[in-house]
Amino acid sequence: QVQLVESGGGLVQTGGSLRLSCAASGRTFSYYGMAWFRQAPGKEREFVAAISRSGGTTYYADSVKGRFTISRENAKNTVYLQVNSLKPEDTAVYYCAAGSTSTRWSAYDSWGQGTQVTVSS
Repeated sequence: QVQLVESGGGLVQTGGSLRLSCAASGRTFSYYGMAWFRQAPGKEREFVAAISRSGGTTYYADSVKGRFTISRENAKNTVYLQVNSLKPEDTAVYYCAAGSTSTRWSAYDSWGQGTQVTVSS
């Protein structure tokens, strides 16, 4: 329903940081809750963070709470995921999603292609 393109991934050392971006096309960006999910090889896709339409409410997986921060700039049709204190277990493809604000993947209608985050030990 909305086109999403992630960027900002890369190869970093343990303890490093990245700022992932998700750019959305369309004029109804503010209508959607947004979320980040990730999927590592051999594992199922897991919830990372979500943010409400206005940005006033956020949710985080316990594994990233305190290290990751989700934010959005509706005027720029962009959602961000600041990832700090990265660990090797954070290595995954990170996907941006748009839909109803939730920790469940089924609540999201649109998905980006993903951006790779690799954390070396």
